[in-house]
Amino acid sequence: MSDPFVVVGADAAGLSAASKFRREAPDREVLVFEKGRWISYAYCGMPYFIEGRIERLSNLLSLSPSDVDERGIDLRRGHEVVGVDPDEKTVAVETADGDAFKQSYGDLLVATGGRASTGPFDVRGVDGAFTLHNMDAAAAIDAYVAEPDAYDPNRADVSAVDRERVERNAAMPAPETAAIVGGGYVGVEMAEALSGRDLDVHLFQRSDHLLPPFGEAVGERVAAELVERGVTVHTGSPVDRLVGDDRIEAVGFDGEVFPVDMAVVGVGIEPNTELLDGTGVELGEGGAILTDEHGRTSLPDVYAAGDCATARHAVTGEPAWMPLGLTANRAGRAIGATVAGDPSPVGDIAGTAVVKAFDMEAGRVGLVEEEAARDAGFDPVRETVTAGSRSGYYPGAAPTDVTLVADRDSGRLLGGSIVGPDRAAVRIDTLATALEADMTVPEVERLDLAYAPPFSPVWDPILVAAKVLNGTLDAE
Repeated sequence: MSDPFVVVGADAAGLSAASKFRREAPDREVLVFEKGRWISYAYCGMPYFIEGRIERLSNLLSLSPSDVDERGIDLRRGHEVVGVDPDEKTVAVETADGDAFKQSYGDLLVATGGRASTGPFDVRGVDGAFTLHNMDAAAAIDAYVAEPDAYDPNRADVSAVDRERVERNAAMPAPETAAIVGGGYVGVEMAEALSGRDLDVHLFQRSDHLLPPFGEAVGERVAAELVERGVTVHTGSPVDRLVGDDRIEAVGFDGEVFPVDMAVVGVGIEPNTELLDGTGVELGEGGAILTDEHGRTSLPDVYAAGDCATARHAVTGEPAWMPLGLTANRAGRAIGATVAGDPSPVGDIAGTAVVKAFDMEAGRVGLVEEEAARDAGFDPVRETVTAGSRSGYYPGAAPTDVTLVADRDSGRLLGGSIVGPDRAAVRIDTLATALEADMTVPEVERLDLAYAPPFSPVWDPILVAAKVLNGTLDAE
């Protein structure tokens, strides 16, 4: 038997690759190393667990270790790969028990994901200060915000959970005021989640609007929704410090100190690439591992996928780093097929993403900000329109803002965003499809989108936006 297909990381990309490989190459060994206890969990569902919409932590698990074993995959939890020797084709492994050994590979997939960036803030050892990028953090936050005599320990019903951390946080006095540092996905979703747990929530954003990748129109409407629901939004207010030695006491911003008894830091994500230090591997945007259309790195027989790897951007054609769930699952599956002998492209990415804040939904895709479009070599033209989500006479119709960006010379659609309270987010998939097809704005305007009063007006908001932008392009 040839050396095994070795996978580092047992979440979306890693287990997708291992599962696909096992089905396509049943006679070849596949070995998955995971440094922690958790595998295959729904990171995006954690804010909704904390809010209480999801009853049990186990509801966020996709695969259990026994499920993986039934697939014929050799999964080894508590095994951290700390180095790679591409010449010997081995990985150095350290176990939770203190053992160390080398494992040879025929092909290697690095699917180590990312970690929460804390910027200048150190939340370690400070009670009430958290990041949210793993299941133990979700369980700890859920316990911390509960009244000590009301916490249900069965909510953290998975054996892998850090039980000591959960119990410690459950025993603390419940917080009343929370600061969320960062107005991106995590910040917006956690503002809703903590409001749902009856906290006084303050959201601090460095820039002048929330959700910067979605554009100003989205940021303004999301902020308005949060404020209407009782969240205090501080835009243009970068937090510069967390105050408190043993437990969080306040956050500092703009020369002021604002008292809080909980803080969630969500200022970004960093790719986990340290195991490839010293190998000479090429890195790309954000320090992520540079890969080609099949997920190959610059090292022979070494692949990378998920939040630690780049992929080709559907609009620019250049490598880009956009850590999102579908990107990881899709790339892992493709790499599993490639290693098994069926070369499969991982697919282009466009940063298609959606988020909700209470009843407000938003989506974005492609190049939304004009500066990003100019940096990519385009001459951008942008228009934002407001249109009804359904026929005006039908109950539930609501204003929907659509922003479209196009290239002035070619008329090609470059990106867009959508925001509104009535099924706005799902409409972004139409724009994502248009980007993949390299459609021009006139072609988008001519799309035969469905119409019926309960679902859309005769002219869907996307068609209205395309019509307006096309007019602008013609006028120029």
